[in-house]
Amino acid sequence: MSQKESHGVRGCLNPSYNNGNTGDQSLRGNPTNHGSSTDSAGKGNASQPTSTETAGKEDEKSSRPTERGRNQAPEKTPLSSESARSRYDDVQNPKPTSSASGESSSNWHMDTSDSSSDASSSGTKPKSWIQLGPTYPLQNLKTMQNYATEFDKKLTGHIIMIDMTYFQSGVIVPYQCSHVWDSNHVKLPHLYPRPASQHHSVLSRWEATCQALRKLTKGKNSIGDVESVIMSYNTNNKDKWTFDALYRYGERLHAVDNNLHLLIPKIAKLALELPDLIKQPIPLLRQQKNQAITLSQQQISSLLANAFFCTFPHRNNTKPGSEYANFPTINFSSLFADEKDPERLQQKAEKLRAIFHYFNTVTKESHEPDSAKPDGLVSFERISIPPSQLPDWNKKKMPLRNLHISSEGSIEKEGTGMLQVDFASKYIGGGVLKSGLVQEEILFLMSPELIVARLFTEKLDDNECLKITGPQMYNITAGYSKTFSWVGPYNDCTKRDIWKRRYRQIVAIDALDFKNPKEQYTQENIKRELNKAFVGFHGNPKTAIATGNWGCGAFNGDPKLKALIQLMAAAVAERDMAYFTFGNKHLAFEIQRMHEILTTNNVTVDKLYKLLKEFGKHYSTTDVYRFIREKVNHKNSSL
Repeated sequence: MSQKESHGVRGCLNPSYNNGNTGDQSLRGNPTNHGSSTDSAGKGNASQPTSTETAGKEDEKSSRPTERGRNQAPEKTPLSSESARSRYDDVQNPKPTSSASGESSSNWHMDTSDSSSDASSSGTKPKSWIQLGPTYPLQNLKTMQNYATEFDKKLTGHIIMIDMTYFQSGVIVPYQCSHVWDSNHVKLPHLYPRPASQHHSVLSRWEATCQALRKLTKGKNSIGDVESVIMSYNTNNKDKWTFDALYRYGERLHAVDNNLHLLIPKIAKLALELPDLIKQPIPLLRQQKNQAITLSQQQISSLLANAFFCTFPHRNNTKPGSEYANFPTINFSSLFADEKDPERLQQKAEKLRAIFHYFNTVTKESHEPDSAKPDGLVSFERISIPPSQLPDWNKKKMPLRNLHISSEGSIEKEGTGMLQVDFASKYIGGGVLKSGLVQEEILFLMSPELIVARLFTEKLDDNECLKITGPQMYNITAGYSKTFSWVGPYNDCTKRDIWKRRYRQIVAIDALDFKNPKEQYTQENIKRELNKAFVGFHGNPKTAIATGNWGCGAFNGDPKLKALIQLMAAAVAERDMAYFTFGNKHLAFEIQRMHEILTTNNVTVDKLYKLLKEFGKHYSTTDVYRFIREKVNHKNSSL
């Protein structure tokens, strides 16, 4: 296989342990059953707050409070450290979620009486008698390990950043070829050209960067030292950048974070290793081009260390007309920056706990306790399907596939090994390096290796997705948006394929933002969302899809409609589905009942598409599920 194929805090880091995390300590992956409430915007969303930041494109969805589910848990009082540790242990050593009979223990008996009120997407409190019936067993859904042979061949056609000859001998070393500096490849910091007018006695940008970073590798350093180093080679931003969030992190160091003074030199050394780890051009994953990149976890860690120290040239300006206007930011300056809202400042500090734990893991030497330095690969694949090759939804006669649905569990945990849906921003990672803290951003903090995709992934178009295979999970987090907190390290024991990639696959698909919720019921917008979901679900192997209320937070998506859209796309893509409503029992009941009605009455994708198009004319007077039930049960149905 060819390579183309194949001070106080400002001067000191003394820790002061703080047990008073303000975040909701119910762990992601183990949400409690939630009651409903209405947000201040009156959108029927629950108590998770809506962000007010609108300046940056990457925070376009940072205000989404409820993509995890329309009903969210009310804010809770902090748990003691013992309780948090107990829940941490529950995640690391999960209890079985299925009964001996193979049916999920989180489900209930279903009352099929049509006299029940139709809970709309407003998050109506579920009736106490509504009980979900048996659902398709979670353990019967196909995962990546069911398709080990197919994944053995997955790297063919990718740009592989390691030497395959050495890899086949069990050694990971970078593949070497000539670097380039052009618009089709990542402009790496050590390749920044020296201006013709600059005398050779003057340090080049990379030489100045190295000189500054080497200072951090010697002895103990303060956060003030980190700021000084970063600004020494980013002088153009001296009046723009602030580091208040980073200082906030330092002010409230927890006992588990007390090695920061030792960690900073390691991150600096990791950044300096870039020229030795990346020895060939990294292509930009451009729009309308199918292309993929496979990197070693060590290469990713060095790239992210450079992002931490803000070394990437030309990536600080994303204004319209700038070179990287169509890309997300990668340098961490926005994560370090000031926030006027003290709560947001604290949220950023919690993000930094996750980031620093990641670096602590990837910089550990073999002789250090609990060393588990990552030594595998991760693949990033941009998939574009030409409009002419997208499904004709009027002609797709497939029945809906098997559905496991639960109000408990999570995409990341119960969906292990499945194709896990990232409720993405069109700019990959959304507001992860700003104030965003909803599904996508939290996912990227649980698995920080995902952040490197921002380096080379152009904004997603309507017919595109990004698929990531093999990322490792490093962090356990709690809460959501305002209540987010870092809980502890995650020991990822997920097996690896023959390419040493974790059996974890994530697909980023961006939903439409409906300023007027009524717009989502038009034929054009239903078709767009169907196509986007299909692009994400299309392809082999046919693992099950782990998903939930995609685009149903601040983007105003109707979770009932979005569930049907995803089920239709999954049917055409020939995949089963695990759907998690994150505490909303009533929604789980409604979706399951609708799935049963459609499958019992042999309503295929094309017939359902016809019903949804017809519903677009009646959405102001009825609920989509009520409308479909009436049509399906009508004696003179045209179906």
